[in-house]
Amino acid sequence: MRWWSEFDRLEVATDFARIAGSGLDSVRVFLTWEDFQPAPNRVDRTMLGRLVTVADLAGDSGLMLVPTLFTGHMSGVNWIPVWALGGSDGDDRFRVVAGGQVTDAGLRNWFTTPAVADAQAFLAMEAAAALRGHEALWAWDLGNENSNCVIPPSSASARAWLSRLVAAIRGSDDRALVTVGLHMEDLEADRRLGPREAAVACDFLSMHGYPIYASWAEGPLDEQLLPFLAHVTRWLGNGRDVLFSEFGLPTYRGVGTTRDARLVDEDAAATYTASALEALRDAGCLGAMLWCYSDYAPARWSSPPLDHAPHERSFGLWRADGSPKPSVAAIAAFAGATRRDPDIDGSWIDIGRDDFLLDPGRQLPRLYSRYRSRPS
Repeated sequence: MRWWSEFDRLEVATDFARIAGSGLDSVRVFLTWEDFQPAPNRVDRTMLGRLVTVADLAGDSGLMLVPTLFTGHMSGVNWIPVWALGGSDGDDRFRVVAGGQVTDAGLRNWFTTPAVADAQAFLAMEAAAALRGHEALWAWDLGNENSNCVIPPSSASARAWLSRLVAAIRGSDDRALVTVGLHMEDLEADRRLGPREAAVACDFLSMHGYPIYASWAEGPLDEQLLPFLAHVTRWLGNGRDVLFSEFGLPTYRGVGTTRDARLVDEDAAATYTASALEALRDAGCLGAMLWCYSDYAPARWSSPPLDHAPHERSFGLWRADGSPKPSVAAIAAFAGATRRDPDIDGSWIDIGRDDFLLDPGRQLPRLYSRYRSRPS
């Protein structure tokens, strides 16, 4: 959460070398909105310079970069610039942090507030210009799980927002690829910016999914949930390619007397990781990204979001001391696997898209039952 403001070039270089050494070829980074845009009409040039440095370091390690704009939602907290507060929107499940402090202020909806949307277009344009033509840039991500912050009032407003931001990026870099980070809750409810809307403006779709957050999954190690979500995303998105840009599990190590029920043993997480990667490959995904690189150092545990969400402390592939968890070996064994064509057998889908969107909260678990029961 603080790595842009407490930037350490050597630390980033060390992290990227470790990531590349495991066989991974891409890294997704979050541009904390307040750091990069301290005022609606000002983008911090120091932060843009650090972004270029990050891209340079990624290129030096042979990694491709996916910068995520307007973050925004991250790990159970909404990190919002002070100037984007003062509205009546927001998700009551998530605390809001602005200016380093938890606040009760509501968010201004960027789908309906021209001043906020103008500021977002400005940041998108400036960030894209900073990385124009960079060899390590793979794609821009227009936010992490935006619907956990604010929801557009209509599909039309979502499409207009997407089109404007894509145009802002491509105005600075006409070769840039663009996606937007959707998540499972965008399939469980019609939040009016889902695969259908994203497919209109984006070069490919992105989906995030975690069995620990799905009451209708077959437990925390249900790797079949992930390809199912990928299939539904592609179906609702008119056949567009899907990057599964977040999956993972929080872990514990050794025997403990008390622990969060969402945590799983590190060895079990490694088995899940290997099975999930193979399942996502069979589903024809462009690729898959693990959440996340490293556990958090205990010194950060007393700060949001880790103070109220202890399971967020240990999603890492590496422990906080830099030692690898067993999942790293599972990834290394998978490195270099070629992409497979999507499985086009959708016989388990027995409903039209429009009918699905009338009651997605009921239809998604029902379709998952059909998916799991399909002939192998």
